[in-house]
Amino acid sequence: MISPLLLKKQRMILCALLALIMLTIVIGMGLGYSSVSFDRILPTLLGQGTFKEEFVLFSVRLPRIIITLLAGMALALSGAIFQGITRNDLADPGILGINSGAGVAITIFFLFFPISSGTFIYILPLVAFLGALLTACLIYVLSYNKSQGLSPIRLVLIGVGCSMALSGLMVVLISSAERTKVDFIAKWLAGSIWGTDWPFILAILPWLIVLIPFTLYKANRLNLLSLSDPVAIGVGLNIKKERIVLLITAVALAASAVSVTGGVAFIGLMAPHIAKALVGPRNQLFMPIAILLGGWLLLVADTIGRNLADPDGIPAGIMVAFIGAPYFIYLLMKNEK
Repeated sequence: MISPLLLKKQRMILCALLALIMLTIVIGMGLGYSSVSFDRILPTLLGQGTFKEEFVLFSVRLPRIIITLLAGMALALSGAIFQGITRNDLADPGILGINSGAGVAITIFFLFFPISSGTFIYILPLVAFLGALLTACLIYVLSYNKSQGLSPIRLVLIGVGCSMALSGLMVVLISSAERTKVDFIAKWLAGSIWGTDWPFILAILPWLIVLIPFTLYKANRLNLLSLSDPVAIGVGLNIKKERIVLLITAVALAASAVSVTGGVAFIGLMAPHIAKALVGPRNQLFMPIAILLGGWLLLVADTIGRNLADPDGIPAGIMVAFIGAPYFIYLLMKNEK
């Protein structure tokens, strides 16, 4: 039974986050290389803007804002799932190498399998998913011990090692590629929001529409998986089956996000932790908050980054890392005590 006070607190936080997201969206629409006056945003959205205002908002700003928001949500939920099934507070798809696995698959596909741009957009999340899934399976197998089960610290160490190895492999793959293709992969590695057109939204949206409700439906099972294996088995939970299903879900969420945003890490680490600090560790309570928080964090990072330097700005992945890396070190030191 969830306390009514906690439910009320959750609703208030969700409303506050929605307000912050709307405020950040408005600020993001107005700021940029070609600025749009804030008093012209609403008339332009209602179809009363000039050609330039409509082009900047509908062809440049809004697609990027929506993509960033959706990707942040997916990464936050993916991190929450990874932390639940591994019982590891340091788990994050970027830190564990899942994003790098998706990146290698995208790199190979981009370099060696030429395909029309229209089809490429929709196949990309699937390619990223296959690469991320293979990486997740490898990390899981290497981290699992028959006598001790899944070792949280071993998981992080192997994940970090795989991430570095796969990033190195990407550099090797692009070392002899054409300049334009090298630029694309370099931007991906830096976490630059490159999928900034409406078709990319259509490519990522179906994954989120299916996977977010499915994960929220599985929230109670995640609560049980967060306990010890004997307790979960004692209440009748098939832990191996549930872990595999939720692992695939987390990988799919991360892959769909990084296929359009590049190698963004730490969102899946920070958002669940902040959400748990606000309403506690029960998944039904903190997951909706983590989803909105992840979207807002990435949106803020991208809005700040693209306005710090003209004309391309600083990649969102780098902006997130400025905050996320110290936070990761703090959690690592905290867990060792």
